Amino acid sequence: MNLHKLFTMQHALDQYIQANKQVTDDVFEKKGLALIVELAELANETRCFKFWSEKGPSERSVILEEYVDSIHFILSLGIEKGFQDLEEWPHKSIDGDLTALFIGANESVLTFLTEPTKTHYEKVWIMYGAIAKKLGFSNEDVLQAYIAKNETNYERQKSGY
Repeated sequence: MNLHKLFTMQHALDQYIQANKQVTDDVFEKKGLALIVELAELANETRCFKFWSEKGPSERSVILEEYVDSIHFILSLGIEKGFQDLEEWPHKSIDGDLTALFIGANESVLTFLTEPTKTHYEKVWIMYGAIAKKLGFSNEDVLQAYIAKNETNYERQKSGY
């Protein structure tokens, strides 16, 4: 998937929020923590690790929305570090069940936050791509859900979220 459109949309949203909330300090770590929280919320909706429960995962639409919440922060963190020149979503086949992929994604996010290199940033994308594949999300699913959530985020900002 070409990421240029998503970076452009995210950059505009970030600027809108920063201007309206008068953000002047460095928010890289706050966005990083937000990404970790969103990853945990996504895992929680899939219930992939809840071996003690018979309840199944949330509806696909709920899981997809949680997924794109993370994509917003991945894009925003990349913009913070000047990596918005990443044109294509890097993909690599990753073995493992969904639980292992979530743990790997968490590790890649933490590594990127402590060592924000482009290589580590690309690994975050690779892990999220593996999660999308395991969840059965196409590039088009992710793109359309991102666009819809981006609009929601603007509306939330306008209504004092």
